[in-house]
Amino acid sequence: MTVEASSSILDAFRLDGRVAVVTGASSGLGVAFAQALAEAGADLVLGARRVEKLEDTKRLVEATGRRAVAVATDVGAPEDCTALVEAALAAFGHVEILINNAGVSGARPATRETPEEFRAIIDINLSGCYWMAQACGRVMRPGSSIINISSILGLSTAGLPQAAYSASKAGLIGMTRDLAQQWTGRKGIRVNAIAPGFFATEMTAEYREGYLDAQLLRVPTGRVGDPRELAAAAVFLASPAGGYVTGQTLVVDGGFTIA
Repeated sequence: MTVEASSSILDAFRLDGRVAVVTGASSGLGVAFAQALAEAGADLVLGARRVEKLEDTKRLVEATGRRAVAVATDVGAPEDCTALVEAALAAFGHVEILINNAGVSGARPATRETPEEFRAIIDINLSGCYWMAQACGRVMRPGSSIINISSILGLSTAGLPQAAYSASKAGLIGMTRDLAQQWTGRKGIRVNAIAPGFFATEMTAEYREGYLDAQLLRVPTGRVGDPRELAAAAVFLASPAGGYVTGQTLVVDGGFTIA
């Protein structure tokens, strides 16, 4: 989908008439993604394991005047990913946007991390994103957009022992390039990734004193990001404004990776 020559540049960021699936939509960045996409005009299909929290996100979407459905989803289970997309088709008849946001973190020294702990992170952060992309890729029409939420830890290190998490996020960047190569020309589906730095969420709040404050010394902007700044990047990649961008990883980190 391209930018109409006769339209305003701001119209190129509109998502009217489109349906977006957001995983991990029960808290943190997932809520920000859902709300921003709704404000841009999309209807939402919300997936997460904590279905009671999804209802809060659903209400935020509906407050913008858009429609939303919430579905209990564990992206580590391929059948749940298929069911989430089937719910989207049942409710709206089509899907054009996927925000692959569901993820878990963990910090364990490499010599003490168990196979179960390592696999638990890979199963959600990498495999889960693949199952979701696969389910959406089967039904998306040309002009659609998949956005995988990676991390700066897929590109750099940040002081914690996070081999599994870093591996999952680096793998997601490689997967993004490959799916873009497979699907952009043949299916008209753009596939990109966003690599966030440190953002103000419940997850980062528990690391604020000590660890996070020390890491912020490496951030040229000198602060954590606002989730809506990250959500704005997702709207760009999801919309016609980003229509000539595919296979890329957009780093949104306040300059952390250049410091």
